[in-house]
Amino acid sequence: MSVFFLGRSTRIFSAASSRAFFGAPVPGMTRSVVWGTLQQRRNFSATIDPSIGLTDEQKEYQEMARSFADKELSPSMQVWDEKEVFPVDVLKKGAELGFGGLYCKEDFGGVNLGRLATSIIFEALSTGCVSTTAYVSIHNMCAWMIDTFANDQQKSKYLPSLITMDKLASYCLTEPGAGSDAASLATTAKKAGDTYVLNGSKAFISGGGQSDVYLVMARTGGPGKDVACRPKGISCFIVEKGTPGLSFGKKEQKLGWNSQPTRAVILEDCTVPAENLVGGEGQGFTIAMKGLNGGRVNIASCSLGAAQASLETALEYTKVRKQFNKPIAAFQNTQFKLAEMATALLSSRLMVRQAARMLDEGSAAASVYCAMAKLQSTEDCFQICDQALQLHGGYGYLKDYKVQQYFRDARVHRILEGTNEVMKVIVSREMLKD
Repeated sequence: MSVFFLGRSTRIFSAASSRAFFGAPVPGMTRSVVWGTLQQRRNFSATIDPSIGLTDEQKEYQEMARSFADKELSPSMQVWDEKEVFPVDVLKKGAELGFGGLYCKEDFGGVNLGRLATSIIFEALSTGCVSTTAYVSIHNMCAWMIDTFANDQQKSKYLPSLITMDKLASYCLTEPGAGSDAASLATTAKKAGDTYVLNGSKAFISGGGQSDVYLVMARTGGPGKDVACRPKGISCFIVEKGTPGLSFGKKEQKLGWNSQPTRAVILEDCTVPAENLVGGEGQGFTIAMKGLNGGRVNIASCSLGAAQASLETALEYTKVRKQFNKPIAAFQNTQFKLAEMATALLSSRLMVRQAARMLDEGSAAASVYCAMAKLQSTEDCFQICDQALQLHGGYGYLKDYKVQQYFRDARVHRILEGTNEVMKVIVSREMLKD
């Protein structure tokens, strides 16, 4: 059937077609039992149904994203992981559905969704491939920064190709010596006539070397002796791939997130036009932090998707895997684990969606709620992935089974977009205000 989705008419993939979702079957289990059909898998118990509480429109977003995940992401996620493939062609297919400019305004082809709607979409996409979805979320964060803070000339130059994902974007804040203490970054941008000359390096950059556009945070003002003043000297620049002085480190070998490349971004006398400054001088840290609020909701949403897929997989596995002449789902220990996993998933989802609503509403408390949501979701959902692997026993440790990949991909979510220790600092600092 056709629906009007994300600002355009498109087609929902057949709900009855089979998906290679549950990985390789264990001995004695047929493919039809393990994989099932999309329609069968949508007949969720209310305990794990991610559509509960959503409007009809939000359910359409969720259905489209889940269908795309099942058709375009899930069948290839293990190959992308093993061979470290960056699936650019699939990203462009997603952009045809609006996934390249989810919260960009419609002026240049964006679909202008709120944070709650995009959270629902990223959760659904992550059931197919966490790593690829996480990159899509980072690309969207960069596009949003340009859409929100750039001038009209910059918007018209960059947004059309970013929204179609003909060009890809990376976010460059973290440095080798400035991780959690992002305001201490040392990359400099010195004004030279109608240009800026950038020097420094950025670490752990998703899309590094592959992306076409880099949003780089650099210091235009001195660090100063007052720690509280350090953020005021940071500015945001657009640096295009191919700019003289821009180079990249080796491709990092990672535990997970292998469908997206990660490299250092190196700036050595990298000269960019002054017109590539986003906002004014000194506004970069504000831009970066506002981007991170949404980024924390996004990465929390990706954790929800990993946990949802892991729990679905574990639930089906325990129903058909037999030990001592009965399914392991018949044992109380298994039942208790499943109940704990479902409860943790639901409570995390409620927290994430509340934080997303507060961002949409412009609440003054949104930053704290985003930190709380990121903390709870990434911690609890990683444990759900771990327990799902445990329920698979030795099979869960094999790369034939997708559950181990959800586990590996979700682990880094407790570190990026601000470590969970920093999230605790943000929350406790707010609690202890006079």
